[in-house]
Amino acid sequence: MAVVIRLQRTGKRTQPQYRIIAAEKRSAVGSQAKEVLGTFNPCVKENEQLTLNIERVNHWVKAGAIPSKTVATLIKKASK
Repeated sequence: MAVVIRLQRTGKRTQPQYRIIAAEKRSAVGSQAKEVLGTFNPCVKENEQLTLNIERVNHWVKAGAIPSKTVATLIKKASK
């Protein structure tokens, strides 16, 4: 099956936080992830919003994982 890198929402209703995960494409939205690659918190300061393990992201991309549009933007942001 295909693996995708996508966001998984966590946190309270009015305070969203996201995990950046590698998961099977056909798995349910709240299901278990293969690996947690980082976090994204849009409710804090700009420089503290994103933590991402670039080495593991590159590993998954080389293995054939496809990042979602939003995650691709976050990867570009983290690579700077």
